Amino acid sequence: MTMNSGSRKWLPKKHRFPAVHLLMTFAEHTLSFIRQLNFPVTLPKGIEVMIPFDNPATLQACESFYKKFYSDHQQRRMIIGINPGRFGGGVTGIPFTDPIRLQNDCRIENNWAKKQELSSLYVYEMIDAFGGVTDFYRQFYITAVSPLGFTRQGKNLNYYDDKTLQDRIKPFVMDCLNRQFDFGIARDIAFCLGDGKNFKYLSGLNAEQHFFETIVPLPHPRFIMQYRLKKKQEYIDLYKQRLSGSP
Repeated sequence: MTMNSGSRKWLPKKHRFPAVHLLMTFAEHTLSFIRQLNFPVTLPKGIEVMIPFDNPATLQACESFYKKFYSDHQQRRMIIGINPGRFGGGVTGIPFTDPIRLQNDCRIENNWAKKQELSSLYVYEMIDAFGGVTDFYRQFYITAVSPLGFTRQGKNLNYYDDKTLQDRIKPFVMDCLNRQFDFGIARDIAFCLGDGKNFKYLSGLNAEQHFFETIVPLPHPRFIMQYRLKKKQEYIDLYKQRLSGSP
């Protein structure tokens, strides 16, 4: 099923939202969410949380990004990653968007060191193949199971790589997802970046909470770039097919 970005007719009636949710634009909802984001979780020893939104430059970048691409009442499908990394969302505050892609693809100037994140490189090549940033972000909203990232000994840590961390963040994860649904998220289908542990965890939550009717897994961008680089175009084609509703 291919979505018409200029209409909401592709959404089943039961997934449409009452008018009260449309008083704020999608951008206003998102910016309100990240400004109020806090982390009321006691972390296991040796693990630290990254809260990029404490940085005024990050908040400014987010404001520019979301106002540029989300200043409307368009409903979107959610793409859910793991948690932000140090060189992408952990810097810019925007999922899978490093300072290079923020400047070159999104046309948002920034003063950060232009360090590349492999996942961001793949995502923006896929976005370009999908039709470009304007068309893509009109249809999709990228987030993560945990919208805040984690580090251990200065290195990125996936939430599921520490069982105690995974267990402790569950209320935070559920609260963040529920709050983001108010932005104008379609609940028929969501897409999970990571077809292994992230998909397993998110599917388990979905079985309990009934967030979505269906969750469609996608291979994680970092896995593709590290281990399947020669087949990158095949994975871009796979993303395009699944995000467009094809089998």
